Amino acid sequence: MGQPADSSGNPVSSEKATDRVEFETMLLGRYSIAARYRRDGTRLDRSAYVLLSRLSVEGPMSIGQLTEAFGLDTSTVNRQSAALLRAGLVDRIPDPVGGIARKFRITDTGEQALESERQANTDGLDRVMVNWSAVDVAAFASYLERFNTDIERLDGRPWPRP
Repeated sequence: MGQPADSSGNPVSSEKATDRVEFETMLLGRYSIAARYRRDGTRLDRSAYVLLSRLSVEGPMSIGQLTEAFGLDTSTVNRQSAALLRAGLVDRIPDPVGGIARKFRITDTGEQALESERQANTDGLDRVMVNWSAVDVAAFASYLERFNTDIERLDGRPWPRP
């Protein structure tokens, strides 16, 4: 396959490529693809979006399960879930399998907010990648999935995928 190259076609070492990945992921973390395109003021904050996404894929979860899934302390998950409860995006239900812990379940309002946010994110990505070929978009998606699943493997917290 050959040695990796930079955008000018010049060979780079894997160490240099890793430096570039670090820098580019730092930049990616500062961008909000949908935020600048949302004019209706309904944007979910990052923690709400991630928590609702997890509940949507996995179903009802307890504070303990959410704490473990995200690797956060209980007080952080309590604060985030309380905000979602107040906003009507989740509700608390008895454990469907009969346990004593109550679980958080995404509400219809939460599902609608999540879908709206996903659509805004997808629309933003479509605008950013308008000049990319379908092959390039698919390759980028595959690399991102591989990158994320390798992080999850090292962290011991796999993310359920739809």
